[in-house]
Amino acid sequence: GKRSRSSGFRLPQPRNSYTRPLMRVLLDQCTPAPISKYLAKHQVSTAYEQGWGTLLNGNLIKAAEDAGFDVLLTADTHMMNQQNLSQTRLAVVVLSTNHWKSVLAAINSVVAAVDRAEPGLLWVEIPTAEI
Repeated sequence: GKRSRSSGFRLPQPRNSYTRPLMRVLLDQCTPAPISKYLAKHQVSTAYEQGWGTLLNGNLIKAAEDAGFDVLLTADTHMMNQQNLSQTRLAVVVLSTNHWKSVLAAINSVVAAVDRAEPGLLWVEIPTAEI
């Protein structure tokens, strides 16, 4: 597919304007699926839907990249140890937990992280309620 990333300078956009091109976001197996409805302005797929339910870490990153995804959203903290991320075109957004109530409480941080994701790793610390 052709990449429609225009180069050239753009003026900073007001924070909630939707001028940024839609991104293709992949949720891996350990990311709560309901998160997708909060990312509705992007094109969201799950690893399971792509037939990648059994792919792990490096292989999943490679598959997502080859398929043209922009962002991998994961709660697999082992992603932080992936060696091959310096070369990736994929933005890997890692949530510190996949506990849904905690993620939901911090959903704005998650959405903001996806919205501004750049290639490489982005850690999102999700405060977990003390039980």
